[in-house]
Amino acid sequence: MPFIKTGFSGLLVFEPKVFEDNRGYFFESYNQNIFSAEGIEIRFIQDNQARSSYGVVRGLHFQKDPFAQTKLIRVLSGEIIDAVVDIRKNSPTYGQAYTILLSAENKKQLLVPKGFAHGYSVISQTAEVFYKCDEFYHKETEGGISWNDPSLNIDWQLPADKITVSDKDQQYPLLENSDYGFVFKG
Repeated sequence: MPFIKTGFSGLLVFEPKVFEDNRGYFFESYNQNIFSAEGIEIRFIQDNQARSSYGVVRGLHFQKDPFAQTKLIRVLSGEIIDAVVDIRKNSPTYGQAYTILLSAENKKQLLVPKGFAHGYSVISQTAEVFYKCDEFYHKETEGGISWNDPSLNIDWQLPADKITVSDKDQQYPLLENSDYGFVFKG
């Protein structure tokens, strides 16, 4: 089974089957039939790619309804610590963070459903991150939570003096002061 449950409803790790030989490797990074067989029906409509240097922290981002996004995240080169926070009121894991090492080497992907804030830190010299979205970017509905909110206790695996965060990401409020409107529906 290529999907691993995380303990957070809807948040899954996807481990594609990799075929390797003396020429290199091949794998299907996304196959709708495999996802459908697991009951995952998502229509991805936008692909994004970002390249960042060591120490960059991006996030924690989300889009509010009706433009909330489900994302399928993977790393094309390098390594990141991918972090998500459940921001769905009434969820058993509300306010909790989940982190995972995603790398070009391990080829793992994280399926992040609507109602989670998402971010990552680059722990290799550089990293290229690719993610599929099921909704277009809508600037008017973007939101975020402070990347260093002490209540989340996220270990970005970077020394404090090496962290680089955008001005926009520095302005996001703590989780307890955020208004995002997501509700867990079981």
